[in-house]
Amino acid sequence: MAWETRNGRGRYYTRSRRVNEHVVREYIGTGPAAEAIAILDAQERAERLGNRAAWQAERERMEVTEDRIQRFSEGVTDLTGAVLMGAGYHRHHRGEWRKRRVNV
Repeated sequence: MAWETRNGRGRYYTRSRRVNEHVVREYIGTGPAAEAIAILDAQERAERLGNRAAWQAERERMEVTEDRIQRFSEGVTDLTGAVLMGAGYHRHHRGEWRKRRVNV
């Protein structure tokens, strides 16, 4: 998406697009029509950048929330373990909680 001048013969507008694995330059032209297309391309580019920034901000908020949930979950797990150990339970091979046997 650029205005180019070759051999000093005036400006013309081109844009690049990807076709399969290759980048292909598409000739748009000169004059008012090319300028209008260039403006539309710039608006679309600005909109994409705005959407990308909004999505990045949302991702960061989600990561903060996920981190808080993770820390809360770890706290609940630790608290549950402490309560169960106080009640006479133990972790069987680091798996499920079982009540310790008491020989009478």
